[in-house]
Amino acid sequence: MKLHELKPAEGSRKERKRVGRGTSSGWGKTAGRGHKGQNARSGGGVRPGFEGGQNPLYRRLPKRGFTNPNRVEYTIVNLDALNRFEANTEVTPELLLETGVISSLNDGVKILGNGEINVSLTVKANKFSQTAVEKIEAAGGKTEVI
Repeated sequence: MKLHELKPAEGSRKERKRVGRGTSSGWGKTAGRGHKGQNARSGGGVRPGFEGGQNPLYRRLPKRGFTNPNRVEYTIVNLDALNRFEANTEVTPELLLETGVISSLNDGVKILGNGEINVSLTVKANKFSQTAVEKIEAAGGKTEVI
């Protein structure tokens, strides 16, 4: 196959429908817009949510809930993700970010006890679950809250 022989996949490209080009086309005269009225005019139509002047649904329904400005969002890391590090490594949130274990720090890192850990590590994080602390110490490692 050569560059000049390339063509798009069958059915992937459609020609746009040219309406209003004579009555025999089936889309002539009013071009599928009906007779007169707001929707027949150029730039016609109503904004999303408009119900003809009736109080719209989004205003009839009550507001609910709020956003807590003091919410703390931790990036979670499970224990089995820490097995990639060599023994006696000091695992910090910055190291986790650098090695691609986590993609963002948010408000800190929380270590959860899902999975098993086979290497002895010193883990520094903002928060630990009870089971994570137990498993890290059972493997001969240490935990440190930043």
